Amino acid sequence: MSDLLRAPAELKYAEELDWLESVDDGPKPFAWRLSPKMVRLFVLGSERADGLEREIPQKWFGERSIVERAIVTLASDRGLLLIGDPGTGKSWLAELLAAALSRNSTQVVQGTAGTTEDHIKYSWNVSMVIAKGQSRESMIPSPIMTAMETGTIGRFEELTRSTSDVQDALISILSEKYISVPELDSDNIVFAKPGFSVIATANSRDRGVNDLSSALKRRFNFVRIPVVTNKRSEAEIVRFRTEELLRRHQIELDVPPTLLDVLLQSFADLRASAAAAGSEDEKLESALSTAEQIGVLEDAILHSNFFGERELTARALASSLVGSLARREPEDLAILNKYLHGVVEPRGKEEGGAWPEFLEGGRDAIATLS
Repeated sequence: MSDLLRAPAELKYAEELDWLESVDDGPKPFAWRLSPKMVRLFVLGSERADGLEREIPQKWFGERSIVERAIVTLASDRGLLLIGDPGTGKSWLAELLAAALSRNSTQVVQGTAGTTEDHIKYSWNVSMVIAKGQSRESMIPSPIMTAMETGTIGRFEELTRSTSDVQDALISILSEKYISVPELDSDNIVFAKPGFSVIATANSRDRGVNDLSSALKRRFNFVRIPVVTNKRSEAEIVRFRTEELLRRHQIELDVPPTLLDVLLQSFADLRASAAAAGSEDEKLESALSTAEQIGVLEDAILHSNFFGERELTARALASSLVGSLARREPEDLAILNKYLHGVVEPRGKEEGGAWPEFLEGGRDAIATLS
């Protein structure tokens, strides 16, 4: 896997999935590779009470009830819609579930304004059609159709970004569990095999872009993924993702707990400021999600490793935060400047620690961008 920029979950955790499958004696719906309890254990990690001979690390950080409801939905006749704010881990949870159930998380359709019915049904190999005519051999199945034929999980990312025509086509797939191919005279229906289901994701901030019809909503069980507000849980997520980055780049660099606390507190402060803001102009354009925290820390680590003293500093962290969150000029820079002088500066005088250096790094970054 070292030659892959990003391995899908079923390859990244292949050895672990093989082992779980070998010790799994629980009942499995359809052609699932793991039982529901083992799927939950794979996603949320093992505990001592599970009585396993080896530890299974936690991969998604969230409420157990969310994962259990998602698994139960996939064992039913309905699709699963994971909905939440940006950066809440919807896509990662969908990938982990597909990897555990089907050992294939790559049957994905990306929803955009340019997504068409062909992307969720089928298209044609034009050269083969010209040479031999339309047939099953010249048909190019979509990832969703492939999932139907194999009885596995298909994924649809950013469902609400696709147009109503595409959403309507998905209704028939989820309802009838087959796709008609009217261009063919025979063998012109593709039926879904047991185990087929769709995991879709939707960004709650996209409300109003392409709202789901009531008919499509009825075909999905909605599972809402809340924003992580617990500081300890958020620290675990950030630390987990950062350790993956360090291993991938083979970087030997420590992340001091004090600097992780500074990052977490900074985002908590900025979220509180956004919640109290009277207008959109007084809020950062950033969603201030956990994923963006990870991005800020990764940027600071890479910069420190390549261009610094191979040591993460508060100055580098502040520079990365300003550079990552200042998307509008001058509005975002003004908001960050106000935060530095109104919150970080007095905190630095009162508490000391890494805050004074963080303040200086933030000031320098704002001056560079202004």
